[in-house]
Amino acid sequence: MTVITKSPEQTELLGKKLAAFLRPGDVIAYYGDLGAGKTAFTRGLAAGLGIREAVTSPTYTIVNEYLSGRMPLFHFDMYRLSSSEELFDIGWEDYLARGGVCAVEWSENVADALTDAISITIEKDPAQLDWRKITIEGGARFEALGL
Repeated sequence: MTVITKSPEQTELLGKKLAAFLRPGDVIAYYGDLGAGKTAFTRGLAAGLGIREAVTSPTYTIVNEYLSGRMPLFHFDMYRLSSSEELFDIGWEDYLARGGVCAVEWSENVADALTDAISITIEKDPAQLDWRKITIEGGARFEALGL
């Protein structure tokens, strides 16, 4: 499924709509350049999960945990990791076992550890600065969403 959003607010709204379909243990694998809108999408996911904390990029912390919603959200930034081995060293399997959603930015750095992830690719439109082409793939339950 591919959607065009025309503002950061629309990108967040798409994330919020997707959150309604998420289940404990789901992994979101983001792909997109710096500034594409991955954190904006995650803010929407958090809102859709009922999370009350402010969502920020985990660039310097590697993972931010949000626990106030209907299920936890673990927001990862893999930019500084060079392999999935490093992901397992920080406790990846423990996060998966905690019954939340794991949203992973810079997924290409740890792709071999993200089997069965919901893939979200966010591309900027060079002609329309706020527009984003967002492609969601990963399982039959998301193909028929009609978001």
